[in-house]
Amino acid sequence: SAHAFAPPLLYPTLTRPKSSMPSMLSTEVGHQRGNPSPAGSRTAVASFLGVVALSISLTMLPLASTSDSSQSIEAHQEEELSEDIVSLMQRPGSLLQVAKKQPQLLTIPLQKQYVPIRRNETVIAYKTAYFGQVQAGNPEAQTFTVVFDTGSGHMILPNQGCESPSCAKHRRYIRNASKSAVDIEHTGEPLRNTGAARDQLSISFGTGEVVGEFVRDSVCLGNSSTDCTQLGIVTANSMSQEPFGLFEFDGVLGLGFGALVLNSHFSLLEQMSRQNPALVPQFSVFLARDDSGQSAISFGGYDPRWASSELQWMPVEKQELGYWLVQVTSVRVGDDVVDDCANGDCRAILDTGTSLLGVPRDISRTMHRMLARPVPGDHASPARASVDCRGVPGRPIHFVLKGGAVVTLSAEDYSRPTPFNMTLPNFKDGWELFCRSLLLPLDMKAPLGPKVFIWGEPVLRRYLTVYDWGQKRVGFAVASNAVMAGGPSTTIGAPPPDSLAAGVPLSKASPGAASSEGTVQTV
Repeated sequence: SAHAFAPPLLYPTLTRPKSSMPSMLSTEVGHQRGNPSPAGSRTAVASFLGVVALSISLTMLPLASTSDSSQSIEAHQEEELSEDIVSLMQRPGSLLQVAKKQPQLLTIPLQKQYVPIRRNETVIAYKTAYFGQVQAGNPEAQTFTVVFDTGSGHMILPNQGCESPSCAKHRRYIRNASKSAVDIEHTGEPLRNTGAARDQLSISFGTGEVVGEFVRDSVCLGNSSTDCTQLGIVTANSMSQEPFGLFEFDGVLGLGFGALVLNSHFSLLEQMSRQNPALVPQFSVFLARDDSGQSAISFGGYDPRWASSELQWMPVEKQELGYWLVQVTSVRVGDDVVDDCANGDCRAILDTGTSLLGVPRDISRTMHRMLARPVPGDHASPARASVDCRGVPGRPIHFVLKGGAVVTLSAEDYSRPTPFNMTLPNFKDGWELFCRSLLLPLDMKAPLGPKVFIWGEPVLRRYLTVYDWGQKRVGFAVASNAVMAGGPSTTIGAPPPDSLAAGVPLSKASPGAASSEGTVQTV
């Protein structure tokens, strides 16, 4: 989900309704083709950042695919990427005990779901999502599952009046069942004329759309009254089939800030700080390495058991844009420098709503070539075609951050599982099997792009990330495998153990084992 935008389009505004006609605030996303905004209007951009544009965020990452005519490593990537994975967030068990040890640390388990993508009756990839439970309404709490998305800013729930087929399969917010609900304008102020046509918000993603109205209600992340926040919510009157009809999560809870929200009334982070000053203004995300572990998100700090190294902090760049954006001063593949970032002008967005490593398109072509390696073994052996490339040694990717810290990904993190047969005249029999990288090409314009990476699931599995909205900084620590065990798996739609489709889980690791390639070090 990428999109070119100019600075003025980052700040959502709404035109007041004329007579009885409701106004529409359009938060558009995805790759717009020939649809300029009306003169004098301003639009905010929202997107499901992800391989299949399945993660919400007032950001834009066009997912337009291209096809190179040459038989190069990257030539066959983009068509497949358009049908690959995506990531999101929710529930499981033992991590809840953290809240007892640290009363101000509120931890929500995350559940993972896989949705198969088929071509000619064959599963070629899996979309993935992580989601967790929240409650809305009072005194009878209504429970929903939501994606906790660092790339967007609003809470979105389907409302009772939504008649879209995708709404019918989910739990819907019943406004009249909540005594604490207040209908509001887009400004956050109470609705004055309840009989008049209402403002609506339109949020478009690369593969879907939501249209909704505004209500303020109590949103609870836990069972205590201090876990609840009065928040502006977008209640959807319509939701597209994709992604909402494909996954089991009900809605989205945006964790971006600034320009990604209409105003502070709709910002969970800002309202939590105002209404609960004792809460440490931080949340943290831990994604288990494989499906035998339990993922979680915590508000009020982080669980030290999730980290196997010291936390290192990086300042958020371009804070006015509202993204969790860090500066990348250089990128290396093994010992070779990627020239495009040699001037220190690259950046990376941390996005819990995407499942791949997003790379600027021009840089992705270079990195595909640098990361490709032949499948080992006898050239004529049929067994080579069933090798899992995530286990084939390859050169690590090193992202050097501002201040000297280094974030490293191993071949296991960035490789497409299935080997690829390349036609190459200079090789034996004119072909060779290669292991390829699984990179998402991005086309992002200023002020966010063009040299912007998206750090989705590959980075978030390798590192515990902590988001400090008080000081606008992001903390990194190597994720620990010591908390992997979590009772029966709650994963939905897990692929068969022998599947090599893109998006399948990593192989199981021993508890406590942390790869030496996953490091946060200072150079």
